[in-house]
Amino acid sequence: MKRRPLTYRKLKNQFVKLFSTTAVLLAVGAMLWILYTVACYGIRSMNLSFFTTPTMPYGVTRGGIANAFLGSVMITFGAAVLAVPPALCAGIFLAEYKDWKAVSSILRFSANVMMGIPSVLVGLFVYIILVMPTGNFSGFAASVALAIIMFPVVMRTTEDMLGMVPDALRESALALGMTRTRATVCIVCQSARKGLLTGILLALSRVSGETAPLLFTALFSDGWPKDYFTGPTANMPVLITEYSTNSPFEVMHQAGWGAALVVTVMVLVINLSTRIIFREKKI
Repeated sequence: MKRRPLTYRKLKNQFVKLFSTTAVLLAVGAMLWILYTVACYGIRSMNLSFFTTPTMPYGVTRGGIANAFLGSVMITFGAAVLAVPPALCAGIFLAEYKDWKAVSSILRFSANVMMGIPSVLVGLFVYIILVMPTGNFSGFAASVALAIIMFPVVMRTTEDMLGMVPDALRESALALGMTRTRATVCIVCQSARKGLLTGILLALSRVSGETAPLLFTALFSDGWPKDYFTGPTANMPVLITEYSTNSPFEVMHQAGWGAALVVTVMVLVINLSTRIIFREKKI
């Protein structure tokens, strides 16, 4: 075979290295620029009352984000309760019961489609099936919308993590007399528990900043989130949208930047802590 000149191969290698390095620097630079901008504008709102005072009506300057923060926690926790158990079961089915090829193919294809659906369409879907029939926006409807977004992420992560468990563990458990279900739950899932928890936490961070579904479901309220099932519920993403773009008051713009900084820090903390706590230890 005719070999290319060494100079050509070196130039090609240098070009690929330069292109890859440039792409990484652009991505990291864009992220740092965003973080710097949010931090510069949001740090001005950081004080104790900002975290302990609920939001106020338009024009009132002493409001905070306490009710929106609590509402976001309730909505996200509700989404996790709704999405995680069935998603884990679906992921276990895909990884452990491969003899059901037709069902597995349909489920896997459906999950891939769900992961590509825009979140605004999910919000519109939940608006049609929950908000319109009941006649009320609610935090529960928002949890349902976020659960739909979380489901395929947790399911595919579960399948991937369980697929990394050696078959020898399964065979050993079955050889000791365990049923297939008990071997899966007690041996396989226990071996992959770090990966499963990582997938759940990353899915939570994925949905914690979603805005479009909440505009169709939870909407917003200046009160404390007492009517989670029956009324509009305050939340951070909608607060950021309303304060930053739809308010004529500079004080509310500043509060919107402060809320954006809080959400950004929360997402960063979840991602970094997940990778640090559950990283594999090198022997």
